[in-house]
Amino acid sequence: METPTSLLIVTAAATIFLVAAYGLSSMQLEANALLNSGWWCDHTNTTLDHCRWPGVFCNGDGSVIQIIYPPQKCTTGANIGKFNFSSFPNLIRLNLGYGGLYGSIPFQIGQLSNLSFLNLAPNYLTGELPLSLANLTQLTELDISKNQINGSIPQELGSLKNLVHLDLSNNHLVGQIPSSIGLLANLTSLVISSNNLLGPIPSSIGNLTKLNFLYLGSTFSSEAGSIPLELMQLNQLRYLDLSHNQLSGVISPEIGAMVNLLHLDLSSNQLTGPIPIHITNCSGLEYLSLSNNNLNGSIPYQAGNFAFLKTLDLSLNLISGEIPFSIGNFLNLLDLDLSHNFLFGNVPTHLPHSYLQHLSLSHNKLNGIIPSQISNLDALLTLDLSHNWISGEIPLVIGNMRLWHLDLSHNNLYGRIPNSLPHFNWSYINLQFNSLQGQIPEHLWPFHEQLVGNKDLCYDNLNIKGEFKDFQPCFASHRVEDVLHYLKIFLPIIMFLAFFVIGFLFLHKRKIKNCKDQPRSIKNGDIFSIWNYDGRIAYEDIIKATENFNGKYCIGVGAHGNVYKAQLSINKIVALKKLHHSKAENLVNEVEVLTRIRHKNIVKLYGFCLHRRSMFLIYEYMEKGSLFHALRNDTEAMELNWNIRVKIIKDIAFAVSYLHHGCNPPIVHRDISSKNILLNLELKAFVSDFGLARLLDPDSSNQTTMAGTYGYMAPELAYTIVMTEKCDVYSFGVVALELLMGTHPGEFLSSSLTQNIMLNELLDSRLAPPSNDIDVQDIIFVATIAFSCLCATPKSRPTMEFLSQDFLSRKKPLAKPLHT
Repeated sequence: METPTSLLIVTAAATIFLVAAYGLSSMQLEANALLNSGWWCDHTNTTLDHCRWPGVFCNGDGSVIQIIYPPQKCTTGANIGKFNFSSFPNLIRLNLGYGGLYGSIPFQIGQLSNLSFLNLAPNYLTGELPLSLANLTQLTELDISKNQINGSIPQELGSLKNLVHLDLSNNHLVGQIPSSIGLLANLTSLVISSNNLLGPIPSSIGNLTKLNFLYLGSTFSSEAGSIPLELMQLNQLRYLDLSHNQLSGVISPEIGAMVNLLHLDLSSNQLTGPIPIHITNCSGLEYLSLSNNNLNGSIPYQAGNFAFLKTLDLSLNLISGEIPFSIGNFLNLLDLDLSHNFLFGNVPTHLPHSYLQHLSLSHNKLNGIIPSQISNLDALLTLDLSHNWISGEIPLVIGNMRLWHLDLSHNNLYGRIPNSLPHFNWSYINLQFNSLQGQIPEHLWPFHEQLVGNKDLCYDNLNIKGEFKDFQPCFASHRVEDVLHYLKIFLPIIMFLAFFVIGFLFLHKRKIKNCKDQPRSIKNGDIFSIWNYDGRIAYEDIIKATENFNGKYCIGVGAHGNVYKAQLSINKIVALKKLHHSKAENLVNEVEVLTRIRHKNIVKLYGFCLHRRSMFLIYEYMEKGSLFHALRNDTEAMELNWNIRVKIIKDIAFAVSYLHHGCNPPIVHRDISSKNILLNLELKAFVSDFGLARLLDPDSSNQTTMAGTYGYMAPELAYTIVMTEKCDVYSFGVVALELLMGTHPGEFLSSSLTQNIMLNELLDSRLAPPSNDIDVQDIIFVATIAFSCLCATPKSRPTMEFLSQDFLSRKKPLAKPLHT
């Protein structure tokens, strides 16, 4: 087999023979080669004065030393094979970029022994890289990027030891990066991104000590192994991109040696472990992206060393903990994305405010309120705090900001939408699924679809009723003229009634002496209160809707009273829990608890009534009824597939975690059971029935009233009547197991054979066994946490906050997952 060198010798000899045979000078050969290429259509009949052709440059002897593909091309799509490279022995620079060239790179290109610059990008070149490229030993710059080259990278390229810049990106190269790449000791820029290569990254790349730019993003089509430690020795690197590969392992602390880095992108890989503290030694970084990996741990406090950072992206990881205060040191920061992690704590008030334009903290576990200091971010254009546990009202100061993208959806925000929110610069606003109430400002009507999930929002223009099908009309006029008109009519009447009431109270002061401390005592007559509704429901409406609590409207019977369905109007259906008179004290307690509870997985309380004849609560109506009945009806149970059952358990966990850890003081439910889990039409779960709830004083554990449902009560309640959060945890474990089994666990809870039973033997036989990996892993995960909740010792049970964090982080199960 002939070697590339021998082939070149034969080709050169043939060229010499032609020169001798036809008496052509080397300059004539160059002119003919230019003419025959067809690339200079203005010179189709003559080769005279070819050194003056556009894009052609000659030396003093008239020999071509530089060719740039002519800017005025005759046609696009020329075949590179038509160009006779062997006719240009003195060529130093060849730039055929943007020529629309196709075909394979000719083997004869290797005869250009004096070539120092070769650019073939971008074009439509195909085929493999010719081995003859290895003969271009004078090359300092080689760019064949943005073509359709296939095949592998030849080992022979390692002979191009004068190369300073090598770009093979955006092709269809396969195979591995040859180890000979490490012989290119003068390289300062290496770009092989966007190919279909196989890993790993060769360790010999650590020999390229002069390298400033290394771009290997989207280089590998399969697992690429870990980042070689040798790469960390390249302390002259300024730009490093290893993104969108399948790199695994941890980020080595050795990365701190790359002190000259300005740009570091390790995003979209499979990296694990914590963010190494040593990375903060790269204090000159301006761009840092570690997003879309499996990194855990917390954000290092030393991150404040990145004084020049402009972009920080840590999104789509498993990072937890609070956002460190030192993040406020990023005085030049433009973009901050910490979304899709497990960060908790308050929304930080110490954000850099000079230049920050884009801030995303969505899909975390942040709580507290939106701080008013957010308005200090003068340059902010995008604010995304969605999918957190943020509560409180939307601060008015947001209306003073220049935002064009605002997303506060899926939180626990309440109160009215501020009228100060500007309406002239929004390109996107989303306030969905909160507990906002009141009238929708007119300038936000175009965004009404981004306000759904706030059941207490309303509109006051009946002409737009068809567009606002998700909201109720306000039925109120807020015009000043109307207010003044009604004041003139009713003010004298109100004043007369006020004097009458004062006189009445004076005559009966002994009966009301204790009302100051107990304003809701049922001994003082009737109390009727409605909030978060239209404010027009009266006791008589309730009696009429239920025909005085006729049994045909009864949809449930409980220890504390019966539950009735009441249709108050065409679009208003509520659930009424009519309580026994002996439970009046529980009723007052439940109202006090529920007025402070705002969570998307807790049944909403609309109001209450204390009346001489009857006492009842007015709840949001849940169409699917209780989980207890759903599991005991084969048809409804079949609707609850494995995916839905896991989501129901997740919803319950978040709701109970909110009661325990999101309320101050914490609240113990005391009666978590499948009968107190309600389902709506979308089969989402809601925790209900706080008739037995008590506020748990953090300084006291004296909860001395026995409560709960048999079969769900924690075992310690057999010898103590002290109710703690861990009693709720046990009850949650029973409900979770009930969902997996399709029936109450019963004697299984105390069975001594528990450790020897396979999990797949416990699953609800009415459903097909889980077949896909996601369902299998979810069920194993739920079973694992369920059994952890059923520990006989309360202290050994996890907290609900820990469980909800587990649901978010989706920790992997133990080594023997199918055993209970």
